[in-house]
Order: sequence, then C-alpha cells, then structure tokens
Amino acid sequence: MSTVPTISLSQLASMIKLTLEDAFARQSFWVVADVTSHNFYYQKGYHYFDLVEKDKRSNQILAKLSTTAWGTGSQRIKAFEQETGQRFTNDIQVLVKVAVEYHPVYGLKLNLLDIDARFTLGAIEQQRQATLERLLKECPQDVRRIGEQYHTSNQSLQLNKVIQYIAVLSSSSSAGYQDFIHTLSHNPYGYTFHAELFHTVVQGEFNAEAINMKLQQIRKSGRHYDAVVIIRGGGAQTDFLVFDQFPLAKTVAQFPIPVITGIGHQKNETIVDLMAHTATKTPTKAAELIIQHNASFEAELVTAQRDIIIKCQQLLHREARAVNTIHHNVINLSRDLLDNQRYSLGRLQQDLGTQARQLLFDNRSALNNAASLVSRKPLSMLAVEQQQIIHYKERLKLLMKQYLRNRKQDLEHRISLFRMASPEQIMKRGFALVKVDGKITANPDQIEPGQTISVILSATEIKAIVESKKLYDGPAIDL
Repeated sequence: MSTVPTISLSQLASMIKLTLEDAFARQSFWVVADVTSHNFYYQKGYHYFDLVEKDKRSNQILAKLSTTAWGTGSQRIKAFEQETGQRFTNDIQVLVKVAVEYHPVYGLKLNLLDIDARFTLGAIEQQRQATLERLLKECPQDVRRIGEQYHTSNQSLQLNKVIQYIAVLSSSSSAGYQDFIHTLSHNPYGYTFHAELFHTVVQGEFNAEAINMKLQQIRKSGRHYDAVVIIRGGGAQTDFLVFDQFPLAKTVAQFPIPVITGIGHQKNETIVDLMAHTATKTPTKAAELIIQHNASFEAELVTAQRDIIIKCQQLLHREARAVNTIHHNVINLSRDLLDNQRYSLGRLQQDLGTQARQLLFDNRSALNNAASLVSRKPLSMLAVEQQQIIHYKERLKLLMKQYLRNRKQDLEHRISLFRMASPEQIMKRGFALVKVDGKITANPDQIEPGQTISVILSATEIKAIVESKKLYDGPAIDL
C-alpha cells in the first residue's frame, strides 16, 4: 500500500474554495465580454450563459467563463432590456459587473450583479455613426448631408402619380406583411394594387446580405414597379441592426426605384430609413401613405375636370351673350332704318303737295292741260314708292336672317374647333403625350438614350426605353 500522503477530492475542492474566497472576497469586477450559450428559465427568473472574450483579428476564444444571474442580477437584466429595447441573448457585447464564485460540485463560475445599459447603447450608436460617415465618404454622389438631414439619390426620385405595382420585401409569415396587404386591400377608395412579395428574413444583424440580394433581384427582374416597400413587425433593438448595415444602406440610397420603409420601430430611425425615399413607422403606415398618395392624385384630377367644365361653360355663356347682343343690334338697326324711311317718305309727300300746289298756282294753264295726267301721276308714283318700300323691308329681313345665320355658323365653327383642339381629340388622331420622370415634356433635350419614358395614347400608357435619338425633318406630320 502506498505511503504517499493523500487527501479527498472534497478536501481539495474545499481548499480551492477557501483560497478563491480569500482572494476574491467582497470583490466585484466590471467586465466587457460577449454573451453565448444563453438560457433563461422564465418561471424561476434564472439566466445561465457563458461570457466569452475573442481575439478581434483571428476570432479565437481567449477566455470563457460560465455565468449565472438570479435575484438582483436577473432584475438588472430585465431593466437593461427595457432601457435599451435589446434582448439579453447570444452574440451581444455587454459591460457587466460580476463576482467570482466557486462550488465544489459546479466548479468556477461568475455571478452577474449588474449590467451597464449605456455601454450597449453607446456601442450601437458608435457603430451607427461610423456607418453613416462611411456612406458619406464612399458614396458622395448618392449620399449627402445638409445640416442634420441626409439626402440620397433615392430620395430625389419622383414618385409616380399613381402607385399600383409594388415590390414588397418581407417575410411571408410576418404579421407586418399581413397588416400591409390587409390595409391595401381594404382601402376606402376601392383602389386595386398589385403587390409582389420577395420573401426574405428581415431581422438579425447577419441577414442584411439576403435583403440586399432581394433588392438586386428586383432591379434585374425587368418588371415595372412603382415602388419598393421594405416592411416587418416590431421587435427588440438588435432585430433592427440588420437595417444599419453599410451594404444594404448603400443599395437603398442608390436604388433606381423609390423605396418606402415600414419596419415597425417606434423610436430611433434606422440607417435604411434615412437612405430611403420615404420612411414610415409601421407596415400599416406605409400602406396608408401609398393609398393617400393615390387619393391626392385623384383629387387633382377631379379638380382639373371641374375647372375644364367651368371654363367651357364660361366660354359658351360669353359667346351666347355676344350672339344675343348682335341679334338685338340687328333688330334695333332695322327699326331705325324703317323709321328713317317713313320719315323721309312723309317729308317727300309734304314736299310733293307743296310743289304741286305751287306749280298749280304758277302754271294754272299748264296745269289744266296736264290735269288728267297729273291726277294719275301721283298715284303711280305712290305705288312705285310703296313697292320700293316693300322691297326694302323684304331685303332688310333677308339681310338680317343672313347675318344671324352667318354669326351662328361662325359660332358653331368655333365650337367645333374648340372640340377638335381638345387633348382627347388630338390624341385620337394619332398624337401622343410623352412623360419623362413623371412630367409631360415636348423638349427632346430632356430625353436621352437609355432613359425610361411614358408614351400616353388615347387610352393607353406605354413604358418605353429610348434606344436612340436623332434629328427629324417632320414630313410624316406634315398634314
């Protein structure tokens, strides 16, 4: 039998415990480490996890210690989650206050006493600011900062007058996606929308590349979309870190289709929100924004229609008044002419009687010789004059009717020209409207090869890409 002195394992464990208690008694330490292997038992309020330190270059583990949190430590974790909006879970870096403990059965472990929320918030904000500065430095053509506001190429895009075809980036099982579709489908105006889902995971810091790939898929699809909507439901602060990643933010800032976000946050904006054309708080708000955008355009159309009707009514009323004025003028002129003719005839009759009496007085003999002739001559002359007056009256009536008919034909001709000059009639004769960036243009200098334009015919809108541009002498439209 060996004579080497021995002790029991429990004795050795007790010695280790006493040594450690003596070395670390009444001491606590603030430690920066990453959380791994986390488990939480809700009913007991116990947290079990490992604190790990890794080499920043090689990612190799430099140290790893089992850690527990219960009682005060568990309460401090709950307060941390409420303050930061960040779940205490794996793969987050934390600053925690720990005490060293040793148990003969369970071994060496750390007991969490407190956790610093400011450290986690500061790390997230520091990374966020670094990403924003990188965007400004590496993408100066697409991202600019004016004062406290960020301006991007995507924000400079003009939303189409009507948003109908929508590419949606979301998880198919997301409640936010269901809310978005329900709001669009049950809009109070009866608008019809075509929303195409591009399914992707929209949470987790490491899924930014998957969302980025979906955006590239939309760009290369060759299909027309009026807008791209990125949506998801609510969640913890770290669930939104995916929207603070540089590659995804850069793609959104440069994206050639307006991007609308509704990613379910109620506090701080993500970087993708800052880069997107329009940011809303929730998927429902994003849907309501699109519906209201279309409703505003419809209101503009109704206002334009009302203005055209009023202008037409005013023009017709003005022309009708002009015709009535001419009609009254013709009647008044005719009456004046008849009155003048009657007055002239009366004067003629008076002069004729006076002259006749003078002639009879001066030339009684001659008058007696011509008595028979003279007695018949006035009657003949009066008949002729009466016929002449009747002729004048008939002629005046014809002239008045002709004048009114000419004025009516002129008015009908103007109305016909007005109708023929309306945009609807012009477009039916083969002409079309050309829109560039959602605006009607007649200036060819605004159109360049490779540019997308809209060609609007009588009842059809055609999207086209300009292949070439050259000077045109116009013989095809020489009508």
